[in-house]
Amino acid sequence: MFERVCARFSKSVDGRTSEASVGLFVDGPNVFRDEFDVDLDDLRDAARDLGRVGVIRLYLDEHATPGLIQAAEARGFEVVITSGDVDVKLAVDATALVSDGAVDRLAIASRDTDFKPVLERAGAAGVGTVAIAPGSHGRSDALQNAADDAITLET
Repeated sequence: MFERVCARFSKSVDGRTSEASVGLFVDGPNVFRDEFDVDLDDLRDAARDLGRVGVIRLYLDEHATPGLIQAAEARGFEVVITSGDVDVKLAVDATALVSDGAVDRLAIASRDTDFKPVLERAGAAGVGTVAIAPGSHGRSDALQNAADDAITLET
């Protein structure tokens, strides 16, 4: 699967991509909380505004509702379910994608400062970074300061 994603990014007419390739990684347990009222379509649209979306993943734990999983898949998200804390899986996957040179921009939707090192690593590799906050009171200053750009979703 990962190889197919990388191959999709490398396709172009003249050897160059005309639009930045974007990888969106969503920390489900931190973004989809009652107090934020985040819409899946808003997340997808925010990623599309950044460039050509090649990877759009929603990370959830084993307590995720079937309705959320179904809604995410219907909107084009690849849903990744982990049996433990989603932070480690998301961080490893995002860092691997950056290290492989598969994206020009990395967007992480979360309010968790645990992803600050991921954004810093991506920036050091020359990848543009974006921190997406689920709302103004869910914004992490550390994530925003580590990223090149920041987006706050209106709830």
